Amino acid sequence: MTEENAPFRLAGPRELGAGMRAARHYTLALFDALAAAGYDAPERVPRLPIVNPPLWELGHVAWFGEWFVLREASGSHPGEALGNSLLARGDDWFDSNTVPHRARWTLDLPAPGALKTYCREVQDRMLDRLAREQDLDDALYPYRLALAHEDMHGEASLYTLQTLGAAPPAALAPIGQDLLPAAVTPAQSGDGTDAAAGDIAFDGGVFLLGGDQARGFVFDNERRAAPCRVAPFAIAADLVSNADYLEFMRCGGYQNARYWSEAGRAWLMGQERSAPRYWRRDGDGGGWHELRFGRRSALDPAEPVRHVSLHEAEAYCSWAGRRLPLETEWEYAAAAGRPEFRWGRLWEWSASPFLPYEGFGADRYREYSQPWFGTRQVLRGASFATPARLRSPRFRNFFTPGRDDIFSGFRTCAP
Repeated sequence: MTEENAPFRLAGPRELGAGMRAARHYTLALFDALAAAGYDAPERVPRLPIVNPPLWELGHVAWFGEWFVLREASGSHPGEALGNSLLARGDDWFDSNTVPHRARWTLDLPAPGALKTYCREVQDRMLDRLAREQDLDDALYPYRLALAHEDMHGEASLYTLQTLGAAPPAALAPIGQDLLPAAVTPAQSGDGTDAAAGDIAFDGGVFLLGGDQARGFVFDNERRAAPCRVAPFAIAADLVSNADYLEFMRCGGYQNARYWSEAGRAWLMGQERSAPRYWRRDGDGGGWHELRFGRRSALDPAEPVRHVSLHEAEAYCSWAGRRLPLETEWEYAAAAGRPEFRWGRLWEWSASPFLPYEGFGADRYREYSQPWFGTRQVLRGASFATPARLRSPRFRNFFTPGRDDIFSGFRTCAP
């Protein structure tokens, strides 16, 4: 693993510096890809609740690092940072706590060239300061936070490229392709894997939910680490495939109301959906293809179904006589290190609402978790677009149940 992809949670100054350079290069490349599609000017960006104007995103990512690292903010509330932004109106433009989403299209933002200069100046100063920091968790916390924040916004920019049908940066690593090795055939495993159903059986037990938190970076929603007992369960070794999901559709999955929860039926009626968000019928009305970053792609039956909402995942489970895993079951399975348990291609919906662990306390970035408890659902794992340094079996992603623009899929458990 290269320095730039070293797990950021334990990264020292050298690895953090390499990761920060790589992340900023990627941020700028993503902006350029959106600009090439005509979305560099906010007034040309559709006003959708699931996207931000790319020009605002560009400034916000740099401002966040400036706030927590250069201005040594003790928290995320206005007035908790030292001094002023390098931009005269930086706080007025880019503080997501004080700039409502709807207002981000009408701000008098600097030109793209000026914001790119700001991005580079902020990072140069951050790297200069990082070179003098001690390799201690407290000293490195704001750098690790800023890197994780930029990585998450990078993946969100890919969601935006997909939503707007724009091509990803051509010069970077392949986007939209499976970055993991070929699947292990469940029938090849003789240690608890159900060869017919592809399930991995776990006897259950006690594990440390949240992992060892004695050192390194920990997101506030992963605290406090505590022993957690998991009952015996059986979980699919892999995600639900396009072929599996297509069978659900052929059996009237979208038309049969009994498969859908009340919230799912309301979502379905509002969306007028009869297939995953980016699936399209072929011209002859027979088969299906999907749209990936605005381009037609053949529907691979073996690939995991992607861009599905929690409601669709739950409906599939109801039809199949299965269920979604609890997030504790998912973490237990991932932490067990079984090679046939494949994860990391798509974020995976769980059956767990996003709630705090016992003893939760918000960190400096107070709005990261706390405002969203009880209104979001947990997804576990990672996607093909998640940087390697951010991946962890402990990471808790969270979105509203209806989101299907994200790189999401799901796996099932025996009932």
